Formats: sequence, C-alpha cells, structure tokens
Amino acid sequence: MVYDSLVAIAVGMCAAMVLIVTLVVLLKNGVLDLRGYAEPADLIQSSLLYKTIIQLWVGAWIAGFFLWFWKRGGQTLGMRAWRLRIYSTVEEPVTWPRLLLRLVASLGGLGTLLVVFDVKNKQSLQDRLAKTEVLKLSKEANDHKSW
Repeated sequence: MVYDSLVAIAVGMCAAMVLIVTLVVLLKNGVLDLRGYAEPADLIQSSLLYKTIIQLWVGAWIAGFFLWFWKRGGQTLGMRAWRLRIYSTVEEPVTWPRLLLRLVASLGGLGTLLVVFDVKNKQSLQDRLAKTEVLKLSKEANDHKSW
C-alpha cells in the first residue's frame, strides 16, 4: 500500500499541475474571467468551484491509475514489487464495474484492515464485495512475459 500510495501521490501531483497550469494560462490570456482578482492564483485559491474541479480531476486520475493497472495486468506497480495480483473468485472475468466497486469499497485503504480479523479467508472488504482475491505470485509468474 505504501508503494502504491507514493505513486498515486505522484500521479495526483502531476494531474493537478497540468490542470492548474492550464487554468492559469486561460485566466492570464483572458479566456476565463479573473473576476476582479489581480492574479490567477488568488482566484483559484478563493474559488470553491475551481478547487472542486481540481480535486475531482486529481481524484479521477488517481482512481484511473488503480483501475487501469488492475484491469491491464491485475497488478499496480506496488503489487508487482511485492508479487501480488488480483484474481476473480468467480467464473466471470474481472470487469470495470467490479474494479470500480473494489476501489470504492477499499475506503482509501481502510477496507484492507478486514484481513486482520478474517483469519480463515484473509480477504479485505473490497475483495469480498468485488468477488476478487489477492494472491502472492511466484517469481516466475510475476514476470511480465508470462501475462
């Protein structure tokens, strides 16, 4: 989780930077109204609308990071380092809606605490709800060529 958190923070910072720079350029060039503020930064910091748009943009990019990696190979970068992979516990493939449910049910990592109390199955809340499980791979199975 720590590895993926660091990558997610970096993704969020880059996404925020792109949107903020875009907003500043649009505000400086008069495409968007400065509403009486001298500097774009002042408007962005005082505007609930701009702050909300930035937060939603960053959240979408972070969610997209997890969903894309889980869908493409069943592993995020942090999971790959620890040789962990998501698998379906039912006969159906892992779909986008199931992955979205898994992301929401993780509650920012709190859903994983269920593993401590679930001695028998060792499943997190997100895995129970999305009908997935996280398994540890062998070194050979973790090689990207075996995907």
